[in-house]
Amino acid sequence: MRREQSQQTTARSGASPGPPGRAGTLSIVGVPIGHPDDLTVRALRTLAEADVIASEDPAATQGLLAHHGLTANITSYGPSNIKEKVAVLIHRLREGAHVALVSDMGSPVIADPGSLLVESAHAHGIHVVSVPGPSALTAAVAAAGLSSSSFFFEGRLSETKSGVRRQLQTRLQDKTPTVAFCSARSLVFAVRTLAAIAPREHITLVCELTKPDERIIQGTAMHVLQKLDEAVMAQDTTLILKGGRPVKRNTTEPAKRKNRQGNGQLSSRRIKTR
Repeated sequence: MRREQSQQTTARSGASPGPPGRAGTLSIVGVPIGHPDDLTVRALRTLAEADVIASEDPAATQGLLAHHGLTANITSYGPSNIKEKVAVLIHRLREGAHVALVSDMGSPVIADPGSLLVESAHAHGIHVVSVPGPSALTAAVAAAGLSSSSFFFEGRLSETKSGVRRQLQTRLQDKTPTVAFCSARSLVFAVRTLAAIAPREHITLVCELTKPDERIIQGTAMHVLQKLDEAVMAQDTTLILKGGRPVKRNTTEPAKRKNRQGNGQLSSRRIKTR
């Protein structure tokens, strides 16, 4: 799309770089979570008009633009040297540039490093525009068929077993459903942990949303553990816990104390005598 065409549609997009001497605009653009045709018309127009696209994954963004017949100036944003990249982008915005911020998939800032740029833009008085689009979070909740009118978003699960266990134990105490993003590694930790501490907890795994091999697995934690296969474990997955079921407690220590007392061992409590 030529620059002349972009200028003609600027007013309709609601994201103009502004006149000389004024700060530009930061557009937060939602992109597809899988199927490239889920890019909205407004998002497509915004990306075509932007002076620069700040992307979490430039290769993925380049592929998306190519699918729609566009070329653009793309710069890497994250995951390393974030502060330095923010400084460069803020400088361009203050000079009047129109910067579009995109994630590798879905909405920027949601479980990705975009928040620092948006926060800095607000601090510098730069116009911030939201161009909403697909979200794995809401798409997964809809596909799971949750009856609840509210849910808790945990973000990304930890990449360690102990971290995942702590997160899940906390959320299982709440009756509100919990949604979390899982990598292939954290997914295995999560399902195994749930099968151990809450085997009857109803969970949903939503895999490869909007792609040809989209898959939804539902059931108790123990049932889902039995259905896990290499295909699922190789994908980024959204995990949903129904919540509200009791968690198994570690009864080893209480049993040991009871046995010690039963064997005639005195407890540590002070005994008053007359």
